[in-house]
Amino acid sequence: MGKLFRAVFFLIILIAIGLIGYAYIGPIFGADFSAPQREMRVTVPLDGS
Repeated sequence: MGKLFRAVFFLIILIAIGLIGYAYIGPIFGADFSAPQREMRVTVPLDGS
């Protein structure tokens, strides 16, 4: 049972390293992680009473 937990822990560590690596190296290979940007104008009523 200990070997199973050790293997799962090792797999989680490898997955985390892979995700972090993809976040840093992904834009070099064309992956775009930026959010789509657009201008929004919303009128806000200001009541002075």
